[in-house]
Amino acid sequence: MGCSTAETQQQKPHAVLLPFPAQGHVNPFMQLAKLLHSEGFHITFVNTEHNHRRLVRTRGPEAVKGLPDFQFEAIPDGLPQSDKDATQDPPALCYAAQNYCLQPFMELMEKLRSSTPQLPPVTCIVSDGIMTFGIEAAELLRVQHASFWTASACGLVGYLQFDELVARGIFPIKGALFHAVSEANLSDGTLDSPLDWIQGMSNIRLKDLPSFATSTDAEDVIFHFLRIEARSCLKSSAIIFNTFDEFEEQTLATIRKDYFPFPRHIYTIGPLHLLGHEMAAPRAESKTIGSNLWKEDPKCMEWLDQREQGSVVYVNYGSVTVMSDEHLREFAWGLAESKRPFLWIVRPDIAMGDSAILPSEFLEAIEGRGCLASWCIQQEVLSHSSVGVFLTHCGWNSTVESVSAGVPVICWPFFAEQQTNCRYACSQWGIGVELSADVKRSEVVDVIEEMICGEKGKAMKHKALEWQRKAKEAVVDEGSSFINFRRLVQEYCLQS
Repeated sequence: MGCSTAETQQQKPHAVLLPFPAQGHVNPFMQLAKLLHSEGFHITFVNTEHNHRRLVRTRGPEAVKGLPDFQFEAIPDGLPQSDKDATQDPPALCYAAQNYCLQPFMELMEKLRSSTPQLPPVTCIVSDGIMTFGIEAAELLRVQHASFWTASACGLVGYLQFDELVARGIFPIKGALFHAVSEANLSDGTLDSPLDWIQGMSNIRLKDLPSFATSTDAEDVIFHFLRIEARSCLKSSAIIFNTFDEFEEQTLATIRKDYFPFPRHIYTIGPLHLLGHEMAAPRAESKTIGSNLWKEDPKCMEWLDQREQGSVVYVNYGSVTVMSDEHLREFAWGLAESKRPFLWIVRPDIAMGDSAILPSEFLEAIEGRGCLASWCIQQEVLSHSSVGVFLTHCGWNSTVESVSAGVPVICWPFFAEQQTNCRYACSQWGIGVELSADVKRSEVVDVIEEMICGEKGKAMKHKALEWQRKAKEAVVDEGSSFINFRRLVQEYCLQS
């Protein structure tokens, strides 16, 4: 006699996934969740209550309805309630995650254990690399745990230097701010100091470390949060990276040797979105489950369809970057004066203050040539044949997605490990060029022209296509990321 539906459900492995509550973390966690779901896992996906409400407002109540074996739960984040459609204040969010979230998460785990006899017992907890209270919870519950470091491996090594920066008296920086400065303010050369003592990171300068390393505030909340979380992440028995071995080979070797040696496990399973396409297709019913906290604008793809191959400048600064009104205007007029077609994702909260307001003269100047949208499905945009170059903040999801699409990048990093990713894109991977921190429209025009038509731009396009080929090779059957995902499931997540 066959098993009943309830009995079958009870026998499933059960993974609880806990992302840091920001879009750039939630998206790769959702990709991983769908991959595990396609392997027969019961999934509990844990958002904060703030992001749970955002999903409902953006995508409707069905967005969090889930499936019998793919459920959404929410925990409070310890911050005042807000219905603003924007990423919460990063320092406050970091402090709250570190100090207030363990107890409600443990209460949720107790609820999962006692709510229904049909629910399979939790097999493993996969928590964000900067939500390391998940490790403590797993130890208390005596279940398996893995940390998912959603940023770059080189970013993790950068954060792991924060203790050393304090010990060497480099942090806090004396007299120079990290990003909101002009090049003239950096003339003393402090931020250009080479850091030749960091294993696994060649040609790295102080300003290439994650931005909080160059704070002038000895009590910088995010510096100390990430200093502690990066070290705590190493307490897990496994770390998952959304990268592939060849892309960050030197850095990954250093992590394995100096920070996370065997018998603990590292699983490089990226690019995750490509792996999802290559493996057994995610079950049809889970395809409609989304994680975008902003509503996508459908006109983007229609507009791209009408443009020539390789002609479009795609501009997106991610989900957290904010800039001054002055920089917003410089980018706007740089795009207008480039005379190139462009697709620009302009979030309502991209400028400091209440909203991003572009002058009417700009809108008149770009009529018929520029497309402005509030959000898009970036993987689809970058894969479109009309996109020639990507002007980006160098967030890790954007970096991996641009490499996967074979699109070179124009870099304007904002904060966190974006500075590190930018350095690697420009000096290690050969796919990008960096704009000045205090960007001017004339520079935007010149760089766009070089990237679309110049010899350097053509060389970077060629290099980007090489990396695209290697990324695709990593996720196919018998590729390194494909094999590593199978290892993750068999060696780790299925263990009880």
